[in-house]
Amino acid sequence: MNPAFEVVFQDEYIVILNKIAKILTVPTPKKEKNTLTAILEADLKQPVFPCHRLDRETTGLIIYALSRDIEGKVFDQFRVGKVTKRYVAFVSGHLRPDRGVFEGKIIDREGRRFGEAPKPAKAFYKVVRYCAGFCVVELNPVTGRTNQLRIQLAQSGHPILGEDKYAFRRDFSIKFKRLALHAFYVSFRHPVSGDFVELKIGLPDDMKNFLQTGDLT
Repeated sequence: MNPAFEVVFQDEYIVILNKIAKILTVPTPKKEKNTLTAILEADLKQPVFPCHRLDRETTGLIIYALSRDIEGKVFDQFRVGKVTKRYVAFVSGHLRPDRGVFEGKIIDREGRRFGEAPKPAKAFYKVVRYCAGFCVVELNPVTGRTNQLRIQLAQSGHPILGEDKYAFRRDFSIKFKRLALHAFYVSFRHPVSGDFVELKIGLPDDMKNFLQTGDLT
């Protein structure tokens, strides 16, 4: 197994990985070379095309296409809301009520810098466990705005543990060494066969250990 990822699904058209933390999906304007995409291309010895992105510190499921044509077909499903993604986050404080929806216009930090207009964003949430000083939240984004879940949770007053872009880490009473966000579920139609593809994975070790050793209520 490559240390940067685990292959969860693979055929001649797509590859779905379980990404580790601390690695970019694609280069930023700084042109980093050690990205998930570059590592996967070296591993498979062919070009690959990410169908969406995960933040550097976010772990979990990410879909890659093995051709531009397949990438376009998966993009089409994203555009019309036919791809379902779910995340688990460890969130500061106790989010109330225990289920609901985040909805409104948001803009990420880079978009604001370049004068972009805020865009509508929507995500459903459900608290699955209240712990001492934080809670475990399942998130189902309907839209796919950049940094959407990070922004919406920060705006709610309950930022994700480890957040340092839309909140100050020094303000957290409970510390986590990275952004505590994990993409654990994805479902969509296979772009060639039309079969329903549904994948679900467990928490990464650092989040799992945090729950086991933390002071839980």
